[in-house]
Amino acid sequence: MPQHALNRLICRNCDGFPVVAITTGTRHRDGSRVTVVATCRSCNGTGHAAPAATLARAGR
Repeated sequence: MPQHALNRLICRNCDGFPVVAITTGTRHRDGSRVTVVATCRSCNGTGHAAPAATLARAGR
């Protein structure tokens, strides 16, 4: 059965994955990898985009 999705726009730059950990290839002394955490700049790490501004006509 399909799950109900929220009515939020997913960020088109990160596709909803706003925070990632990237390995640099080097290792610490204990053998673990050195990682760099990067966040999406367009959605500020939320994964959701703001809705586009709409033009509203007022008057006659």
